[in-house]
Amino acid sequence: MLTVLGITAPIFILIGLGFLSVRGGLLSREQMRGLGVLVINFALPALLLKALTERRLDEVLNWPYLAAYALASLSLFAAGFAVARWWRGQGQSASAILAMGMSVSNSGFIGYPIAVMVLGQTAAVAMALGMLVENLLLIPLALALAEAGAQRGNGGWALLRETGLRLARNPLILAIGLGLLLSLLQIRLPAVPLKVVDMLASASAPVALFVIGGSLYGLKTRGMAADVTQAALGKLILHPLALLAAFLLLPGVEPQLMVAGLLFASAPMMSIYPILGQRFGLKERCAAALVAATVLAFFSISGLLALLTLVGWC
Repeated sequence: MLTVLGITAPIFILIGLGFLSVRGGLLSREQMRGLGVLVINFALPALLLKALTERRLDEVLNWPYLAAYALASLSLFAAGFAVARWWRGQGQSASAILAMGMSVSNSGFIGYPIAVMVLGQTAAVAMALGMLVENLLLIPLALALAEAGAQRGNGGWALLRETGLRLARNPLILAIGLGLLLSLLQIRLPAVPLKVVDMLASASAPVALFVIGGSLYGLKTRGMAADVTQAALGKLILHPLALLAAFLLLPGVEPQLMVAGLLFASAPMMSIYPILGQRFGLKERCAAALVAATVLAFFSISGLLALLTLVGWC
């Protein structure tokens, strides 16, 4: 258990330091947003680029892993949407955003810092593959359903075009695309650019955790027990269980990638979840779910690591 706490405790201590720095007035929320921009636009793209260019393309594009991650995440999205829409009587937009919270992980800010402590650089490859599923499949699907439920003026083609343009400008997607291209061509970065990429990549994990903590300050959690319970239970428990079932159903995934996938799936929802929900009047619900899931993740991820250690997977 001490070994497990040695992995999870530093992660959540950094999150706590970020929270206390904003609460104590050492940093403002605007400054935290600036650090978040640094992570999203520079540090994480550098990390992905470094991880992908250091491996052959056939080592990176692990199709069994991609298929299992997509199957598990889509299945949980569909189940979460159905429960919210037809059992709990939520609107289509609310159901789609809630299902997205259950099935899209905070891969860069929480999943990667934990996975890299357990597995090393395999974590970066797993993060890149997971982000492909999340950014090209799950998030566009959720936003399309939410937009349709809100009956906004844009038609289907306009929405697809807007989503495509947004993805084309996403630094993480650009870094994955460039990394895959360089890996395909077997091109290695020259010494000076590689050093810059290394320096940025090394900053990604600690700064990301610090930003998560700062962003949690001031978020409200009252009066939304049903939504928070469904989102947190789905994200922290059902998502890793669904992925484990997918790994067993679709064999051929390397053991290290399986562990990485389970750790990413057990992370809380992405930190921009309230921002995406804001477009549909759901910011408070999403913020409450994010706070609850992030706090509870300390216990669920510690339990998962203890279980994985017990069965000899890590």
